[in-house]
Amino acid sequence: MGHPARRIHPLWLLIGCLSSAGCFHTEVAGWYAPHVANPAHCREVDQSIDLNDRIGALNALAHAFEDRCYDTVIKYGTLAQTEFRFKTYSLTKEFGSLFVPDGTLTDYTLESYERGYLTFLLSASYYQMHKQADAMVELRRLDNELYALLYNFGQDPVNIALSAVMWEKLGEEGEARVDWNQLRQRKDPSQEAADPVRTFALNRIAAIDAGDNVRSDWRVFAVGQFPEVDWDLKFTDSTDGYFRVSANGIFLPDCSSGTGLRISTRSWFHKIAVRHSNEYHPLLNFQSWIRLPVGLIYSIVPLTTGAGVAVGGCVLDAYGHGNGSFCEVSIKGGVAIMNESPKVLKGTVQPDLRHWENVPSDFLMTTAEDLNQEPCFTSIPVGLRRSETFVILQ
Repeated sequence: MGHPARRIHPLWLLIGCLSSAGCFHTEVAGWYAPHVANPAHCREVDQSIDLNDRIGALNALAHAFEDRCYDTVIKYGTLAQTEFRFKTYSLTKEFGSLFVPDGTLTDYTLESYERGYLTFLLSASYYQMHKQADAMVELRRLDNELYALLYNFGQDPVNIALSAVMWEKLGEEGEARVDWNQLRQRKDPSQEAADPVRTFALNRIAAIDAGDNVRSDWRVFAVGQFPEVDWDLKFTDSTDGYFRVSANGIFLPDCSSGTGLRISTRSWFHKIAVRHSNEYHPLLNFQSWIRLPVGLIYSIVPLTTGAGVAVGGCVLDAYGHGNGSFCEVSIKGGVAIMNESPKVLKGTVQPDLRHWENVPSDFLMTTAEDLNQEPCFTSIPVGLRRSETFVILQ
């Protein structure tokens, strides 16, 4: 039995809880609050980043930002911004890629949305370090990224929304209006009813134009984890390529309210899914079709080998006047080898679906002082709300 002096009466627990605001807001108090950066931890993160492992480096940068290691984000983010930006062509590698899974021999090149998000993290890092001029420089670079006609190209509503919010926090409503106007003009065929993002942008533009004293003390939260990307072969009902790309997870529906906006990164997944389409990447599309007969030839090897093992074993068993046991074993072994044929085919034609994995599935942007009063927050499933939400910008 413990010492009586160490026992806490339930009444005191109740009094202590009533005196603490956290007991009234357990869902929003503490679990998302940004912690103070640990210099020793940041040094460890800094030393662990390897730019030769491009996907690993991007994931580490996201962790560094979450841990408030802004110097590390700026140091390596600017390098990644330059080194991962352009596609480097090599005739030897491109030709060799026809005979091995896509992406095996080539370095990863940032998708357009990844370039935009990386630039936003750099801008947010400067902002958190009270370097507003540098934050603006990165934001202007983000504007350029949205329209850059590089190997990976295309505008992205998520980064446009993040840019608009950041411009407002920097006191540049005119610049923010340009981004809100881009969202106002967007057309999302997946939205059956009114597009919440477009609706929010319209209301925001109206408030700015009216000269209203609109609140710009935005907070931005990351919600959830970007789903794993899977794929399969699809030879029927396919209009462009033979890959069926799917997400092993969900994206929350977009949401808007009087004080906030929640937007999913579904558009980021879509960019990965169409990577091998002829309209987006003709070279990758061409290589994938050339790789298909190569994969079929490779897959014939286990078929013929398995058949040879099965038939040969039975012939030897019959020639040696065996009892059939060797033939039975040979057939089982041959079938096992033949069953590897589809795996060989799929392994050869496997598409390059590499991507920045450590990114959210949704972003929540709000000016509400109390998250419990933000409809786009309270509509998030409770489990996701508590365990997979952290503050990006405040």
